Amino acid sequence: MPPVPLSSLRPGIAGIVTAVLRPATAQDEPLVRRLAEIGFVPGEAVRVMARAPGAEPIAVRVGRSTFALRRFEAAFVQVEPR
Repeated sequence: MPPVPLSSLRPGIAGIVTAVLRPATAQDEPLVRRLAEIGFVPGEAVRVMARAPGAEPIAVRVGRSTFALRRFEAAFVQVEPR
């Protein structure tokens, strides 16, 4: 299955990070750097734990930590669903 944005996965679905997209603007550079710093790196296992009403934020487990991401933040992370 080809990689998809993390933002498209439903709760309970796991995947492997394949890439974090490059920022399109300088404004997004700190966000992309933060995603890598908190563990969204190629090869890392992730799982969407829950979505709040309205689909935002998304609770995502990466490694042993759980983070709340907004949809546009999760869209930078490409994953191969498992």
